Amino acid sequence: MQFITTRFGNVLGSNGSVIPLFKEQIKKGGPVTVTHPDIIRYFMTISEACQLVLEAGSMGEGGEIYIFDMGEPVKILDLAKRMIRLSESPNKIKIEFSGLRHGEKLYEELLSAAEHTKPTYNDKIMVANVREHEYEKVHKLVTELIENSFCYDDMVNVAAMKAIVPEFKSVNSPYESIDIYNSTATTKASSV
Repeated sequence: MQFITTRFGNVLGSNGSVIPLFKEQIKKGGPVTVTHPDIIRYFMTISEACQLVLEAGSMGEGGEIYIFDMGEPVKILDLAKRMIRLSESPNKIKIEFSGLRHGEKLYEELLSAAEHTKPTYNDKIMVANVREHEYEKVHKLVTELIENSFCYDDMVNVAAMKAIVPEFKSVNSPYESIDIYNSTATTKASSV
């Protein structure tokens, strides 16, 4: 069996989408909760997402990672304001900022800095040019992750995951300390 992967942002109206949440909050008379005034996200419609996933599936030969052009990101605050303006009582509904949740970023990254894309015949679909990994090294790291999972220590488990994906940096999270430790350890090792 061959697999392809697709990466894209938020699908409007899907499970977990902010639109149904905002609609419900507006229906109740508010407040509409936004985590941060500067948070931005990419959006596409369900039909766009389905069409691009099917097309990526038809062009894939196996092993590819497809990135969809999501257009320009949308400020969640602007989305909330527009939805309130369209409601029956726009002057009564307020916006409250609830603060970023642990691990939540202000913006989305579909690729790491080390990855790039190549175009396809569809200008809305790109192929990620991801780095290769040695099977033995990955197998060892995944085995260690599985073994560590039995200790039920979040810091140990997250550190093991970060060893597999070293470019992932925690934001607004208790796991930032692991990144700081790894950064300090790397600096000391390189200066020896």
